[in-house]
This record gives sequence, C-alpha cells and structure tokens, in this order.
Amino acid sequence: MERQQILYLWLAEGALDTPTIGWAFHDGAKGQGPSLPATEPPYATGLGALEDGWFLIQSARPPQPDLGDGHGISYLPNEFVFERRITID
Repeated sequence: MERQQILYLWLAEGALDTPTIGWAFHDGAKGQGPSLPATEPPYATGLGALEDGWFLIQSARPPQPDLGDGHGISYLPNEFVFERRITID
C-alpha cells in the first residue's frame, strides 16, 4: 500500500541551497515509513531534501512587500513543499 509523506521547509531565502530556518513533517504512513528528526532540521537546505529523494511539489513565490511594510510580521515567505511516497505493508 502506498502512503504519502509531506515535508515543509522554510528557507532563509528563496533558493533551495539556502539554510533551513523552519520545518514541518506530516506522515501519512503513521510512523511505518522512514522518519525524520523532531528536534533539528531534517535537511540543512532544500537541496538536501532533493538529494535524499524528496520531490518538490511547490516552491516559494517571490514576496511582494507593501510600501512601508518593512517592519510588519507575517508568515515565513520562503516555503517549499516536498513529497515522497512510500510503500508499507
């Protein structure tokens, strides 16, 4: 049976080779597939996830800041979404 795992990486900038500053992992295999570390970033960069077999399904769109909004707070803008499918018994 095939299950999906989703990995969100927030990178320091909009390029895949920049450092990971945040992440979230969602496991549709309910722990029956490969796991990722919970207390440190699973990959130093987005490129590391690609090299480990993750598929990039959504990349960050360039931020469009509003004039005078240089000090506002918002979501992390450099979000990349990765997927891998695993087979479980």
